[in-house]
Amino acid sequence: MSTPVPGTSASPSFPWIGLLSLAGAIFVSVTSEFLPTGLLPDMAHELGVGLSTAGLLVTIFAGTVVVATTPLAALTRRYSRKALIVVVLLIIAFANVLAALAPSYEFLVGARILGGLAHGLFWAVVAAYSAHLVPKQQLGRAVAITAGGGSAAFVLGVPAGTALGHSLGWRTAFTVIGVVVLVLAVVVVKFLPPVNHQVTLSTGEIPLPLHKDRNLAWVVVVCAVIVILITGQNTFYTYIAPWLIQQAHFEPTSIAFLLFLFGGAGAVGLVLAGFAADRFPKRGFAAAVLVVMASVLALSLVSANSVVVVTAFVIWGVAFGGVPAMLQTRMLRTASYRLRNLAAALQTTAFNVGIGGGAVLGGVLLDRAGIGVLPVVEIGFLAAGLALSITVDAVHARRSRSA
Repeated sequence: MSTPVPGTSASPSFPWIGLLSLAGAIFVSVTSEFLPTGLLPDMAHELGVGLSTAGLLVTIFAGTVVVATTPLAALTRRYSRKALIVVVLLIIAFANVLAALAPSYEFLVGARILGGLAHGLFWAVVAAYSAHLVPKQQLGRAVAITAGGGSAAFVLGVPAGTALGHSLGWRTAFTVIGVVVLVLAVVVVKFLPPVNHQVTLSTGEIPLPLHKDRNLAWVVVVCAVIVILITGQNTFYTYIAPWLIQQAHFEPTSIAFLLFLFGGAGAVGLVLAGFAADRFPKRGFAAAVLVVMASVLALSLVSANSVVVVTAFVIWGVAFGGVPAMLQTRMLRTASYRLRNLAAALQTTAFNVGIGGGAVLGGVLLDRAGIGVLPVVEIGFLAAGLALSITVDAVHARRSRSA
């Protein structure tokens, strides 16, 4: 019988309730993060600012996550993981209420910064929590379940929040999501099992400094793969709505339905990733990235055919839907036990660098080269990220055999 990893229950039962509690917490956190995207015109109009200025609320939030996540994770590394999740959920709820009450744009920026600080620490803790609940061979399945909360946020949370904001006002939408976050905090208190994330030392053993852990270099490489792939994805996907209208000639009224299809396809991809990540992680990851590249290439080459575009768009959603979960699983398997919390913080930073960096790069290319170049650029980034991943796997395997 295999020995459970530190911080993992010896019980063979799969911790469904705990993982679903985490998924629910991720759902409300991600919904809170992206809620302004569908309400920017309403917010800009009421606060008396331009649309681009209102859009900075998303950029400022992501920038706060990038800057603050790792330092906050280091400062709180000795505190209970479960207690931290509850605290940051309460702060996220408070930040949403402050946003709903904001008398000015500047006040709203402050509320978003507070939310970004909590969101960054939330992900630094949650990203590693699954690894404390299940043995290594069940990581892919566990991560897929918790990541389902993020997928549900894009498929249900953000659209529902947007619809609520349009019908009852954006302030009501922020208030409601704040209340829902409070409810999920109570769920976490009741159903999420506590874990021991500290490394237990033998008598007389001196703790190894994190920078001397031999797995740290591999963690950094995985972060590099994340940045490259997520930058490529967001270079194009950030501007998918105008691309579908200008290049594929869809009506603006059909964009919401197409994005819903993409989100639903991503949920399917997440289920497939949960299967692949535990059975054939390297081949499954490579296959997913290659399918994304093929789908985006089809969009670029056959944009005039609506049937091909919709088909390729859905396949893109399925293939990419599982990529973030597979990257997170890979990070947890790469990091040693003592590195998990730092790795989770670095991973969160890497994802947000890719999200923000891709949006900026796509905007620059859009102005200078036109929207038609964005799919090609994404393919280039994905090819580079996959090549780096395969090379690192080969080097790591060779060193393991020779050790």
